[in-house]
Amino acid sequence: MHDILRSGLLAVVAGGVVAVLAFVPFVAVSYRRRGGLTLWRSLLWAGAAVYFWAIWTYTLIPLPDGEAYRCAGVNLRPFEFVDDIRAAVAVSGRYLTDPVVLQVALNVLLFAPLGFFLRVLGGRGILIAGAVGLATSGLIETTQLTGVWGLFPCAYRVFDVDDLIANTSGTLLGSIAAFAVPAQHRGVRRDPTAEQPRPVTRRRRMLGLLCDVVGVSLVGLAVSIVVQAVTALLLGDAATSSTDELATRAGTAVSAGLWLIVVLATGRSIGDIATRVRYTNGVLPAWVARPLRFLTGAGAYAVLAALPAPWSVLSLVLAAATMGLLLLWRDGRGLTGWIGRRRLVDDRAGVVSPSVDARA
Repeated sequence: MHDILRSGLLAVVAGGVVAVLAFVPFVAVSYRRRGGLTLWRSLLWAGAAVYFWAIWTYTLIPLPDGEAYRCAGVNLRPFEFVDDIRAAVAVSGRYLTDPVVLQVALNVLLFAPLGFFLRVLGGRGILIAGAVGLATSGLIETTQLTGVWGLFPCAYRVFDVDDLIANTSGTLLGSIAAFAVPAQHRGVRRDPTAEQPRPVTRRRRMLGLLCDVVGVSLVGLAVSIVVQAVTALLLGDAATSSTDELATRAGTAVSAGLWLIVVLATGRSIGDIATRVRYTNGVLPAWVARPLRFLTGAGAYAVLAALPAPWSVLSLVLAAATMGLLLLWRDGRGLTGWIGRRRLVDDRAGVVSPSVDARA
């Protein structure tokens, strides 16, 4: 039970990391291919990310202890599990709760989500699902057979052809079960209405803000890690806490600088671009409005948060003002819209004239 919980926790953590790393591109692609983003599809993709890691954690982990290592055998006889189930049930008399029966059932159920996700998210049919299920199961069984490709001297789990059969059957059943999902919610085909403008809502603006916050944080973290690795390599034991602080400041500078460049070049933050919104011209010239967009966004927040106390409190002030104004206006125009009398519109909508902006 402890190993099962550990494998499940590892899958959730790894899947969560993948979901966070892919969050901004996922939002951007969704708005361009499907016109928007639904909670249903977001949950499906997050579930798929966790499930991908669950397949590997439940089939390969725990890795064997070097001191108690034992080589496992091989079963190349198809459907041997049928005889095993008959023998086990004859002794226990339990058809549904016998461990041998449960083992086969769990092998089927473990791969059922793979077929489901292939149809609902990938738009793939039963034959493709079966082929992918067989290939995935074969890769896992081969990894076990080779002792993780030579990492261990021999197989640490049984290579079982019956597992290939059970796993492939599970994938096929999952693909069939996916027919219960309405056709409009299946597949990756481009929505024919994807280029039609949608209303700019508070939820959409909050999603854009989240894209900016996640994006700034990830870029800053990545740069910080690289700088720390380089300084540790160059300085070795001479590296101190001051070098860690330098790495953090470098991450903040690069991430904020990237957001500044994007805003000055386009008038929009990366979150705005991902969720396909833009500000109308308003009453301010572009050379004022664009720096103002940066100063009221996630890039400026990152810079303020990195300042020493008490100046870092300004980041909380900016965050509070942004959220307050987002809730005040239905389109969530925020500080930029309030100061420059600018409205938020879908970037698929027609260009609004300055005279209309001035009256907004």
